[in-house]
Amino acid sequence: MATKTDFTPEEWKKLLQSPLLASFAISAADPSGFFGLVKESFASASALAEVKANAGADALITAVVDDLLTSDGRTAARDGVKAVVTGGDVAGGKDRALTDLKATVAILDAKAPADTVAFKAWLGHIAQKVAEASSESGFLGFGGEPVSDKEKATLAELAQILGA
Repeated sequence: MATKTDFTPEEWKKLLQSPLLASFAISAADPSGFFGLVKESFASASALAEVKANAGADALITAVVDDLLTSDGRTAARDGVKAVVTGGDVAGGKDRALTDLKATVAILDAKAPADTVAFKAWLGHIAQKVAEASSESGFLGFGGEPVSDKEKATLAELAQILGA
């Protein structure tokens, strides 16, 4: 099983930002307003909390979540995500997030082959939770469809990147 010491600081930063980018890619695919964004943010945070509550969680995933709970870890992840999502173009941000996740997957495949399946599944789980968190095309979170076509398309793109 891989640990933080198996990665360079830049590689570790990519692992730290990957759950945030998986979440962002879905949110950016079909922005659902303030209330939807809040629900999607809570869904992403709950996926991290699930890891903390699961004593049998993959060690690499647990290490990433533990590091995200530190000030330094949050700063590293946040700075990395800012670099990917800046530019004002939300759709372009989604594409940049997916491209960055592709680079993270390559790092996982090369340096943590024993952990890659679990880590990729975890990223897919986060994205799915975010997609299902808020109904799209409704009014104030009521009505609408559970997962929009744009979110479904982004989930499919992410699944291809993750090899799922």
